[in-house]
Amino acid sequence: MGQLPFIAVEGPIGVGKTSLSKKLASQFDFHLLKEIVEENPFLGKFYANIEEWSFQTEMFFLCNRFKQLEEIEGDYLQLGKPVIADYHVAKNMIFARRTLKEDHFNKYSQIFNILTNDMPKPNMVVYLHASLDTLLERIRMRNRDVEANIQASYLQQLSQDYEDFMNHFEASHPDIPVIRLNGDQLDFVKHQDDLRYIVNQVQHHMNKGEVIK
Repeated sequence: MGQLPFIAVEGPIGVGKTSLSKKLASQFDFHLLKEIVEENPFLGKFYANIEEWSFQTEMFFLCNRFKQLEEIEGDYLQLGKPVIADYHVAKNMIFARRTLKEDHFNKYSQIFNILTNDMPKPNMVVYLHASLDTLLERIRMRNRDVEANIQASYLQQLSQDYEDFMNHFEASHPDIPVIRLNGDQLDFVKHQDDLRYIVNQVQHHMNKGEVIK
């Protein structure tokens, strides 16, 4: 018996998660869950001084994602309505492990586990990855004020953190399909064939019975 689709699109900053999530939500007529990013009042300060503002930044994201997942569970998943999100809640730990001091990380980890223990989690992941040059170019093109101070070194490390996390995720969650997509080779915004390829990959996994529409 398959599960109701709850699909997460993940990958490092600038890779195109939200753009792809919107297109997939439209294609399959699923509800789109969008991450709250620019509303985070600490984010601009965080990129300018990671050590100083990391705990406030991560706590804001965690609390907002918890609230979003609560609403998604009650308003959509429990009513049999599929969802596509432009993040997986586990991303919180990727960022927290990289940016928080040990004592702050230990406190954060406890809070994360308490909040997310019984929250709905995606049963399919679309993982977008790309080279540093591609990520930097896309961040430059979208020109968000809060991202003006992102350092290339931070972005490079974050990309590796994502790769390590996804490798571990696949090994520890063999029942959850992960679709890996190379953002250097695929441009689903400009090329309809690339988007069609991704849609077919998602449809293929739904057809296999891992999740059902």
